[in-house]
Amino acid sequence: MKRILLATAVLLSIISCGPKGRQKNQQLVIPAEYQSKNQDNMQQARDFLHAAGVYFLATVDGDAPQVRPFGTAEIIEGKLYIQTGYVKNVAKQIAANPKVAICAYRADEGRWLRISATLVEDTRVEVKKAMLDANPGLRSMYDENDGNTAVFFLKDAKATINSFTADPIAIDF
Repeated sequence: MKRILLATAVLLSIISCGPKGRQKNQQLVIPAEYQSKNQDNMQQARDFLHAAGVYFLATVDGDAPQVRPFGTAEIIEGKLYIQTGYVKNVAKQIAANPKVAICAYRADEGRWLRISATLVEDTRVEVKKAMLDANPGLRSMYDENDGNTAVFFLKDAKATINSFTADPIAIDF
C-alpha cells in the first residue's frame, strides 16, 4: 500500500510540474531491457507492467469511469492476459463494455505506460491455471476450477511509453 501511495504522490507531483524543459523531438532514453530489436512490443508492455509492480485498470460503469489497481499481466500463448474474479464489479463492467485503459508508472525512471485495448475473455481452465501458476500469491484467493477466476487477453492494444522529457514511443500490439 505504501508503494502505491508513493507512486501516486510522485506521479501527481510530476503532473503538477508540467512538461518544463521538454525539448521538441528529444529522444527518450529507453533502458536496455526495452531496447532489444528481438523483443516484441507485447513483451515490452508486460515487462513494464511487471517492473511497475502495480498498474491501474480503467473501465466504465454505466457512464462513469472506474479505476482500480491490478498486478497480474502474463503472456500466455502469444497474448497478454490479466486476471480478476467474476464476483468483482470490474468483471461485470468488462462484460458490459470490454474497452479498457491501463496505466502504469515507473517512479525509478519517471516514465509511464498507457494502453487502451479491448479485453476478450478466455474461459479455458489451462489458461487460468497458467496465470495462477505465474502468480502463486493469488492461489489463496483463486483456483482455476473455482468458478470465480476470470482471465482476459488484450486485443487491438494501442500502447505508448511516455515521459515529460521526450516524445511518446508507440508500442502497439
